[in-house]
Amino acid sequence: MYAVKVENLTKVINGRIILQDISFEVKEGEIFTIVGGSGSGKTSITKCIVGLWQPTSGKVEVLGKDLLSLKKVELDELRKQIGYVFQGAALFDSLKVWENVVFYYLEKTDRNQDELRNLAIEKLKLVGLGEEVLDLYPSELSGGMRKRVGIARAIATDPRLIIYDEPTSGLDPITSRLIDQLILSLREKTGITSIVVTHDLVSAFSISDRIMVLQSGRVVQIGTKEEILYSSVPFVKEFIKNGLGAELIKLSS
Repeated sequence: MYAVKVENLTKVINGRIILQDISFEVKEGEIFTIVGGSGSGKTSITKCIVGLWQPTSGKVEVLGKDLLSLKKVELDELRKQIGYVFQGAALFDSLKVWENVVFYYLEKTDRNQDELRNLAIEKLKLVGLGEEVLDLYPSELSGGMRKRVGIARAIATDPRLIIYDEPTSGLDPITSRLIDQLILSLREKTGITSIVVTHDLVSAFSISDRIMVLQSGRVVQIGTKEEILYSSVPFVKEFIKNGLGAELIKLSS
């Protein structure tokens, strides 16, 4: 079964081709990573997957639903099953940690505060944070902790699909590897399907089942970590060499 299926996706904005003839599938429970240089179309693909952008042409199916055929209320219902981790965590500065985690329920339901605090505790535990952070504000957290809270918020509605946008961006190498382990742990504990957009190739080769390499809005190659690492495609070889540097020797050995 596929959680996401994209066929011949093209997106043109003001005469500029953003994405061209993109096709790929993401299997249920898979960690599928999208890599490429700045402006290659990584985040543009995720905007199409969550229905923020409509394709100029092509087809996008998410969790068995054809996005183009959905009415607004149906699209909103589908989005409940998709968690999104923003690049900078995008927490609300004026809300406490627990309020950030259960923000969807605060906005959309009348569930009581005790129930929501307990839900926040449950989700924070999954990302390795304890009750001591519940009443803190985002400004009182480290970058890595803010990222974890962002992930806890993304899984608060028990989504079937989670999209990580540059999950290790702005983090030191040690914290980045901890976030990698968290992504793997969440998949192991929940079976959730993950799409990861990243420029961090060490992260990509640590967590991915398969990797898709983009260049200027086009797919260059899709493959397992091994297939990408030992690719014969000139662009991919150069991209991996430049992106991994000394780490390439470790991964290749």
